[in-house]
Amino acid sequence: MWFWWFLFVCDLLIPIFMIVLGRMMWKRPPKKINRIVGYRTSASMRNMDTWKFAHDYCGRLWWKTGWILLIPSAAIHIPFYNGSEHAIGAVSGMLCVVQCVFLIASVFTTERALRKNFPGGEIRKEEN
Repeated sequence: MWFWWFLFVCDLLIPIFMIVLGRMMWKRPPKKINRIVGYRTSASMRNMDTWKFAHDYCGRLWWKTGWILLIPSAAIHIPFYNGSEHAIGAVSGMLCVVQCVFLIASVFTTERALRKNFPGGEIRKEEN
């Protein structure tokens, strides 16, 4: 039973991480462009407009995705409460892979939004 609780808590870490850090990126992004903290890609670090946009976009995306992943991540474990350690470990491993796919996909989604809103990388595309 301790193994189930351990993996249950571990599998909730990624969604909670996405909720908390997404909210921080969205509401309180780093004030200056830096290579230590924040959403750091070459597209996001071109200027302050791209820096702020990337943090706002990725932060909102992580916040929403984290909440969407939290409930199913918890619910998937319930049927395996008295299951074997092998079954619990397999389910937990697959769940972790799925969560990581969502986490990594947010980078591609944010980069696509940066390219769409900042064609050429410097000037924000004007909305008509």
